[in-house]
Amino acid sequence: MSKSLTKTKLNDPLILTLLQNIRGHRSNLKNLDFINIDPNLTNIVSYEEGKEFYIENEFHKAKGFRKLHIEVAEFSKRLKILHCVFFPDPKYGIPIFGMDLVKTNELVSAAIVDLSPSSKNQNIEYDKYLSITDKSIFQSLREIPKWGNIFSQNVFFASLKNEIEKKAFCKIVDHYLSVLVQLSQSTSPDYDQEIIEERINYQKKYCIQQMKNEKTSLILLKYFDKEWVDNYIKKVLFDF
Repeated sequence: MSKSLTKTKLNDPLILTLLQNIRGHRSNLKNLDFINIDPNLTNIVSYEEGKEFYIENEFHKAKGFRKLHIEVAEFSKRLKILHCVFFPDPKYGIPIFGMDLVKTNELVSAAIVDLSPSSKNQNIEYDKYLSITDKSIFQSLREIPKWGNIFSQNVFFASLKNEIEKKAFCKIVDHYLSVLVQLSQSTSPDYDQEIIEERINYQKKYCIQQMKNEKTSLILLKYFDKEWVDNYIKKVLFDF
């Protein structure tokens, strides 16, 4: 992938809109820089008939963030995925931004976004900014799975039924990112080892709980062996 990170093989309008939005907010973070990782995990492509796929990964870091990860993937020319997690540096009181979109052909079966707390009671600082989000137009709000106790009370999770809902979801993502960037710009590092350790443990729990989402591994196991899938989930998607 070009280091400009302005292009992707995927040409889905909704995912491209979300990508532009996420990258735009990411560019507003201070000291933004690339993270160099194994190039074999940056672009992963197969042209095997019936099992075509590609996975594109972007890795950055910035002031207040240890890892900014965006993944775009398409499997068998039908299933499209946009996955994004911004992990904060534990020295900073910044929530974890997470967003996923799963689309099969034109059906968006899952659209989720949250600013998940990275320490106890942290969400009090930004609850009021997220709770004003209007979610009344969505017809199919989805229930948070049992492993999702890592999310805030303002997590948004739905299937998107039409263009109006797709545009509304993009606005919610934009709003959550705006709150995140504002928080990051107004937060100074802490040097109290106790709060740093608490934030480390919250991120570990976030990763452990995310790994309980079996749908991620089930998709990948159709194209890769179990050892590769386990390594990818633990080292690329939810490392800590």
